[in-house]
Amino acid sequence: MPDNQAAETPQNQTEVFAVHGADPEVLAYAMAKYSRSALSMRESLTEISSQRAEQFLNTFYFQYGHRSIADLAHLAFAVERLSLLAAIVLVDEQRWDGQERSTRYQNFRKSSWFMPEFGADTNAADAFRHSIQTSFAAYHEVAEGALESLKQRVPRPDDMKPETWERTLKARAFDVARYLLPLATNTSLGQIVNARTLETQISRLLSSEFAEVRQLGETLRTAASGPAWNVHADEFAKLQQEIAALDPALGERAAALLTREVKTAPTLVKYAAPNEYAIATRCELRQAAAELLRNEPIEAAPAVDLIGGDETLEVELATTLLYGASHHPYRQIRRIVDQLTEARRSEIIALGAAHRGKHDELLREFASGQALRFDILMDIGGFRDMHRHRRCIQILQDYTHRHGYELPPDLEEDGPESSLAARYRQAIDAAHAAYAELAINHPESAQYALPLATRRRALFKMDFAEALYISELRSAPQGHISYRRIAWEMYEGVRKQYPSLAQYFRTTEIHEPVDVLKR
Repeated sequence: MPDNQAAETPQNQTEVFAVHGADPEVLAYAMAKYSRSALSMRESLTEISSQRAEQFLNTFYFQYGHRSIADLAHLAFAVERLSLLAAIVLVDEQRWDGQERSTRYQNFRKSSWFMPEFGADTNAADAFRHSIQTSFAAYHEVAEGALESLKQRVPRPDDMKPETWERTLKARAFDVARYLLPLATNTSLGQIVNARTLETQISRLLSSEFAEVRQLGETLRTAASGPAWNVHADEFAKLQQEIAALDPALGERAAALLTREVKTAPTLVKYAAPNEYAIATRCELRQAAAELLRNEPIEAAPAVDLIGGDETLEVELATTLLYGASHHPYRQIRRIVDQLTEARRSEIIALGAAHRGKHDELLREFASGQALRFDILMDIGGFRDMHRHRRCIQILQDYTHRHGYELPPDLEEDGPESSLAARYRQAIDAAHAAYAELAINHPESAQYALPLATRRRALFKMDFAEALYISELRSAPQGHISYRRIAWEMYEGVRKQYPSLAQYFRTTEIHEPVDVLKR
């Protein structure tokens, strides 16, 4: 049948089949061929090899900038024994999927911790080591004390097994103790990302001020470029040996299939490098913020401040750029920016784009114009849960002890003068004092000493649907009280500014008593 008649023949049967067993880059190549070839997926995967995939990607991905091809290669990584500080940096991607060890349900006492560099300053290294050990000792004491307190206050229901009752109360005790974990605490996580996100992630990590994070970027690039761990490797090797024992020639063919090395993204990440645009801009924005806010003490602000959208886009852009380079509240910075001349505001905005290269995306701070913007000040532990919301723009300020810290509600119930609360305050005050002393000469390394109770400021920009989603999800009774409070305040902010829209929220009232055994 002539080609011109093929299109006239109806084909009503859609075919759908899952694909398994193809290397990530080969699969990306095969899918990309849909736009450049009439071959089916089966035909594409049958004819190509990893060498041809590399050749194709070198042409279309790097020379022509078709980065959408990298979206088609999805890669799984286990990232183990990295600090909580590094983990927060690692997951700070808009297109990120993964899971991290939970500080709510696991005992982190045996997790060990990361030791940052202090050069030849052995006194500083000793002071840091002492601070971390003191924090972990307090973590253990408070966890044990909180558990005993809960056992006395929460009777076991007749229909609940003793081990279930104790396991549930332990999780609630960890809810309290986790506030004492320093950012140096080691954790582990798994992530599944596409190659484009991975390339951006590696570049961002390599641009960090923290040596651990830069090393993490190098390690992640090596893992993507080198042989991947095969969960069935031992079984396949044994099978190949059994086949070779029966038939050596067949054993060689089996080895090519069963024991070959698979590299997940050797081509797509090989050019990932530090982002000079981000590095230079970060430095200049900090300098601009320091000059503009030098004589401005940090004003008191609520835990959640819903910023009204009554400023111009230029004011919002300039304010947001300075926000991420300072420790001041958004509203305070906006008031100062609003008083500047138009020319001065334009200079600040220009700083954010002056070093942008040919292939650089604009900084996240330029993602402006959302109707709802929440300036949030909360403990780092609770922030880590809020940080998981990817459908909003998050502008994060650096860590500092200047905002103080949170006292867990369970300790408030015991009374601020209770021995457990006193031990908690003593530990946090000591950690903050150690940070202040270490930060004089080692500003980056000192941040690892800060405990999760330390307050951190972050700007969350979003649309109405996302505000509703976060408020409903994070206010649920089973959640941690830290972010439940924030979710409730977000709802309250919207209700006050847009009362007619409050009816659409299904937010849980956080002031109602919650059954500890059902959280």
